[in-house]
Amino acid sequence: MNKLSSFAWITSIVAVLGSLYFSEMAGFVPCELCWYQRILMYPLVVIIGIGLYTDDLKLPYYVLPLSVLGILLSSFHYLHQKTDWFDEAVACTEGVPCSGEYINWLGFITIPFLALVAFVIITVTMILQLNKSN
Repeated sequence: MNKLSSFAWITSIVAVLGSLYFSEMAGFVPCELCWYQRILMYPLVVIIGIGLYTDDLKLPYYVLPLSVLGILLSSFHYLHQKTDWFDEAVACTEGVPCSGEYINWLGFITIPFLALVAFVIITVTMILQLNKSN
């Protein structure tokens, strides 16, 4: 089992369990952008897990499209929360506003920030894995 891919897999599991904790245990209703981030993160648990089990050398090619999109979406969401740059671009008008912050640890750690960190870790490990195999 590859250590880099294992680290990416554990990261995806922690991210999924964290999002489920926030919504199911803490009662935080996900906004629309949070749902899109979940759509990108949840399959990574299965994809990376199967890739590890089968020792698939092409695993980064399956993971990177989702994780890079996740970085872009999480960055956008985080900047929408913390700045006024994207106020006009976000269509979260019904339900929970995308600018809302259920958590704000240390003044900068929000749920989209946690997702961003997870997507970055997964992306970096997959790029390292890709470079290692070449």
